[in-house]
Amino acid sequence: MKNIYSPADIERLLESILGRPADIARLPEQERALATERRNVFVDAVGAAVAAEVLTLRSGSIPPVVVFAGDDLNGAYAFAAATALHDAGCPASVYFINVANTRCADVVRARTIFLETAGQGFLFETVDMDLQMPEFVPGMIVVDGLFGREYKKPLRGGYQVLARKINASEGFVVSIDLPSGMTPDLSVGMINNNIVHASLTLTLVGPSLAFYMPENADLLGRWKALPLPYPRDLLHGIRCRARLVDAAGVRKIMPRRNPFASKADLGTALVCAGSYGMLGAAVLATRGALRSGCGKVVCRAPRCAFYVMQTAVPAAMFETDGEPLDIHSFDSDIEADAVAIGPGIGRSEATVLALDSFLKYMRAKRRPVILDADALNCISRRPSMLDYLPPRSILTPHAGEFDRIFGSHPTASTRLLKAIEAAAHYNVVIVLKGHYTQTVWPDGSVLVNSSGTEALATAGSGDVLTGLMAGLMAQKMPPEYAAVAAVYIHGLAGKIAAASNGIAGTTSEDIADALGPAIQSLTEQQQKR
Repeated sequence: MKNIYSPADIERLLESILGRPADIARLPEQERALATERRNVFVDAVGAAVAAEVLTLRSGSIPPVVVFAGDDLNGAYAFAAATALHDAGCPASVYFINVANTRCADVVRARTIFLETAGQGFLFETVDMDLQMPEFVPGMIVVDGLFGREYKKPLRGGYQVLARKINASEGFVVSIDLPSGMTPDLSVGMINNNIVHASLTLTLVGPSLAFYMPENADLLGRWKALPLPYPRDLLHGIRCRARLVDAAGVRKIMPRRNPFASKADLGTALVCAGSYGMLGAAVLATRGALRSGCGKVVCRAPRCAFYVMQTAVPAAMFETDGEPLDIHSFDSDIEADAVAIGPGIGRSEATVLALDSFLKYMRAKRRPVILDADALNCISRRPSMLDYLPPRSILTPHAGEFDRIFGSHPTASTRLLKAIEAAAHYNVVIVLKGHYTQTVWPDGSVLVNSSGTEALATAGSGDVLTGLMAGLMAQKMPPEYAAVAAVYIHGLAGKIAAASNGIAGTTSEDIADALGPAIQSLTEQQQKR
């Protein structure tokens, strides 16, 4: 799994490379010279890397390039990039916003080198409130080197005007480090009109959680981490609380199937699902569990589900509490290794009371459960159930379900912050479903899924995920790992299904059928290793 850095992680790493100017100034002369040279080398490396990306964009065409430089470190990167572009035969004009008459040594040095390389004719410097602006033309490449992460307040005055002019320019905007005006954390409360909207963001170290929030997609555009000369020991020394889940990471935690195993060795999953008119949810969740690799799946549903379940999923056992239309009791005689509750169970008062009673029982047993869909809606009707969640249970809400339980949230960023708080408070795992599904562990870790696809945006997809999660837990996977692995495999299955049926034509049944090939693709690589 790859690191997703917190703003503090990135600041510590950059500080270890660059040092603090005030600290450098106090060093003995020889050490000061070495520290200054190390800082200069890094600034030039950033500039060269940015220039290389711009030259790639210009391949086969000659759109003009303009560079906006601020009066601090990001401005030095911008000047260095412009210098590297001139060295490569690409004339770039720099618009330097220097109303504060900067004394930043990095900028002074980079500006001097740029003038020596390009000449005064390519520098347009604003030193008062009379903002100098280029003539924007369609297709122009605009390099945003105003602020990056060093300015942590909303843009004001002329900078707001400049951001809006850049956004209206119809150019291809390349932001260095971060789009100017965007904060490096989860960016709560930003006004997007006052932030540069990048077509490409070139981050210096790597992504933060803000990069995976849907409200920031229009700000960041496409993004990539620049290949910069960081010492490997520094990178490996960072222990990030957020990670990007990939195939290699999931392979490591997947259960290994013993060739001599029987179904008894592979665990039993109990799926409590369905009500009159919602039996499809029970079918899909049960199919998801059956495709997980567990040994046995039991579906507990109302009596009306009997014929449907016995014909649609004959490989699963069926159990009922005897009620005709919905479930009034979740107490089962099945010795299950994992229990999932929720798909299609409805929200009748009897079902709500049954869930309340069952959660108290499972909490006393300290046995985690998976809660999805209508189970979450039942909790929203009786929030006191949150206090009886068994430790390390898994909640799998989409945005609407989450907000019905924990209150309305205007952005995915605020929702994630609340999920981190709630997971720790209730000692549960929360799976915030979306394109970049985030699995939040009780210890504050956030695992961001990388296999998402728009093919999963179809009714019943979440039911398949719930069943898959139960099947993995039944195979003795810890809840934290089962949640992460299920989300990744579910996304991979969506891509496999879409390859045959098209993104728009993929249904939840297709996703369930693709779970086996998705798991096989991971375990085959595991066996080769």
